[in-house]
Amino acid sequence: MLRQPCIAVLLAALALALIPPRSVDAGIVKAEEYASFWLWGGVQTQPVLAQAQELYILQGQVVEKQRQDRTQTTVVAQGMSVARLKEGKVWLVYRADTLNWSPAVVQVLVNRIQQWRQAGNPVVGLQIDFDAGTRHLQEYASFLKQVRAALPQTCKLSITGLLDWSSNGDIGVINQLKAVVDELVVQTYQGRSTITTYNRYLPALKRLTLPFKIGLVQHGEWVADTTLETNPWFRGYVVFLQNQVSP
Repeated sequence: MLRQPCIAVLLAALALALIPPRSVDAGIVKAEEYASFWLWGGVQTQPVLAQAQELYILQGQVVEKQRQDRTQTTVVAQGMSVARLKEGKVWLVYRADTLNWSPAVVQVLVNRIQQWRQAGNPVVGLQIDFDAGTRHLQEYASFLKQVRAALPQTCKLSITGLLDWSSNGDIGVINQLKAVVDELVVQTYQGRSTITTYNRYLPALKRLTLPFKIGLVQHGEWVADTTLETNPWFRGYVVFLQNQVSP
């Protein structure tokens, strides 16, 4: 059974005053130097949650399943149950394996957001975690417009993005997403490890003209790029928490 984070720790985490963003030095990604985190199922409670300003909490996965003679898209619940978080910002995250979403699928996600909000949680919106291929960004943009139209106006929309989008993709299509999504979080890792050539892609991120963050992985590698940190569209870092790596 997956171990869920301690709710008491999360409550204390989001009750703290906001900490101003700061530059991060080169080296191994130390979660205690950051304030925004992805919280996936199976991640053990960590003291670093006591300084969290923003949490991206996994809630499920949108997958296609074979039902007799037809394929059906469904939402598989994952991650922690509804918490009682009073301060900070909370995003509910859904990992997507398909873009074949029906109105019923979107409604499941909307209902979950409402459940968290009714419990008093400061849920600002939904994040879709989908590895859209660089050559298929136009298709992904069309999908996101449909999801945006189905969400309540009070619900913001965040997406994750692959590191090579701004280098090899249609930058025009990406920047047009500014009218659809509230932020793009660019992942510098794959699986549980930093992409070894990540620094080659960083200069291309300067071409972005929509709010973006940089996604890092705990215990991974990162050399801060000051030119990115001073970019007017840069909104900070999000660290993917994971359990301590055995020596």
